[in-house]
Amino acid sequence: MSSNMGESKSWKQMNEERKALKKQRKQEKLLKSLKRQQQQEDITAENAKAKDNNTPQIIKENPSTISIAVPGSILENAQSIELRTYVAGQIARAACIFRVNEVIVFDDIGLSTARETKVDYNAKDEDKHRTVRNSCLQLARILQYLECPQYLRKFFFPLHKDLKYSGLLNPLDAPHHLRQDNIFRYREGIVTEKAAKPGHCYVNVGLLNDVLVNKAIEPGFRVTVKLDNPEANIKKQRASVVSPDEPRRESGVYWGYTIRIAHSIAEIFTKSPYPKGYDVTVGTSDRGKNIHELAQHSMEYNHMLLVFGGLQGLESALASDDKLQVDDPELLFDYYVNVLPQQGSRTIRTEEAILIALAAMQEKFHPIIPDSKVEIIKGALPRSQDTGGAFLKPREVKSKKKDLKRKLKKEETGETRLPCEQLLKTTKSVSEDFNEQKGKKERTNPFKNYANNSDDKANGAQETDFEIVAANVMASEFSNNDANDLSRFD
Repeated sequence: MSSNMGESKSWKQMNEERKALKKQRKQEKLLKSLKRQQQQEDITAENAKAKDNNTPQIIKENPSTISIAVPGSILENAQSIELRTYVAGQIARAACIFRVNEVIVFDDIGLSTARETKVDYNAKDEDKHRTVRNSCLQLARILQYLECPQYLRKFFFPLHKDLKYSGLLNPLDAPHHLRQDNIFRYREGIVTEKAAKPGHCYVNVGLLNDVLVNKAIEPGFRVTVKLDNPEANIKKQRASVVSPDEPRRESGVYWGYTIRIAHSIAEIFTKSPYPKGYDVTVGTSDRGKNIHELAQHSMEYNHMLLVFGGLQGLESALASDDKLQVDDPELLFDYYVNVLPQQGSRTIRTEEAILIALAAMQEKFHPIIPDSKVEIIKGALPRSQDTGGAFLKPREVKSKKKDLKRKLKKEETGETRLPCEQLLKTTKSVSEDFNEQKGKKERTNPFKNYANNSDDKANGAQETDFEIVAANVMASEFSNNDANDLSRFD
């Protein structure tokens, strides 16, 4: 009893130990905060030294870009809303596979009626009031929907009739469509309405907790964010807002495409987002030059533009444009090529032409500023369960291992399978015993020829419900029967 009483602690001792633990924790927190302050001071000191020494900071240039122009009228050729949606999905998939940076949806018809057009989405002045075709708006909306990461779609895309059948489309699975378990320093997000300290805001980037950003931005804006500690599982994650071009420029990872609507073929060239416009333009037509005649790496470009025609080609799009006074579309482009000479079909659909052209011109491209070495996104490598392949569960793996062990044990003990003749005998005996025990009426066998087996009936031979016969016996029986007699198959 005395030993037990000596081991037990009083309340005073317990309280003293708890107070000591609290002091240790406070000291650890203070040390961590001091380390952070020292790191920030070191960074500021280095920046000040760099400014004083006037050391030039190395700034990477944006890599070369590829833009494609697609007419919105190709959706009008589809017979249903589902097919329209699927055509738009095919264009989005092609743009993502070949790392296209800009998709331009232009109006190649130019006619405006009440049923075919809507009010322009960017019309500011009443004098410059213009209209956009429904097909162009639908194509642009679906392309934007597919480019947006899945965790942001519910914020930017409310219910709309153009997106009614978007669930039928194949996902892009682009690198910037990051999952929760993917580790990467850049992410796409939306500014939330959550209250934050002045000069800061919270951004939803698809993680369990929102990220605190060092800028005050209005809620509802889509931003590209660079995480401070992407690999650390921190509840209060901090980040900084960067330009959408930085992920591709710094890491070499493809970061999706942008959408632009052009009212005519002329606006494709005049309203380019790049300061100097497109330095290389390519038009595709069956009347153009053979693509195979061009030398490899002959298309040196910084911003390339590929223009695809609609149902009637680029000639009709050029004829419907009032601003351009050119009859031959070949004069508009640096290269006017036929991407698939000697085609088997009379026509090539635009969604097919995009895939064919981008695949055929890969060897002809020569970007002035190529992409940097691609940085691997941890946890985003293709897996069998993600790509739809066969993926065994742990239980199935264990059961297969057990079956292999049993087979090995049987081989070691000398147990082998019975030969085919013994198996046939045993099965016949089992079937006979089964029929004897049951006193039910026996059914006739429809596969047996009764005309040739009348002697068996006379002898009183009983027919069983089923009969197990070797393969060679079955082949001999069917070969003896008349080939024209098909009554056994009725």
